Amino acid sequence: VQLVESGGGLVQPGGSLRLSCEASGFTVNYYAIGWFRQAPGKEREGVSCISISEGRTNYADSVKGRFTMSRDNAKNTVYLQMDSLKPEDTAVYYCATDLSWVCSMNPARIHWGQGTQVTVSS
Repeated sequence: VQLVESGGGLVQPGGSLRLSCEASGFTVNYYAIGWFRQAPGKEREGVSCISISEGRTNYADSVKGRFTMSRDNAKNTVYLQMDSLKPEDTAVYYCATDLSWVCSMNPARIHWGQGTQVTVSS
């Protein structure tokens, strides 16, 4: 299992970025897969997740209405479209899966990407 994130960068408040997570070793439409982030000095938190068991995408309250997670099965890639970015969105963003159908992932079984830095600043 390998996950490779890309698309991070520096953006002004109110701007947009689209992150990509290219997966290999498994098929993204068979398993739950999520985006997480970790800001300096803070714990890693869940941002969004595509749940196979629920058949829907879940979002943290802090990003609802601004972020959209999607999946391209042909490219075996998931995306995170981030609009109306705020300084508090600054963090390293990771995609992850534990190869289950649910978004409540088992920490002992999670596969992480290397992360991509998002900085929102004027």
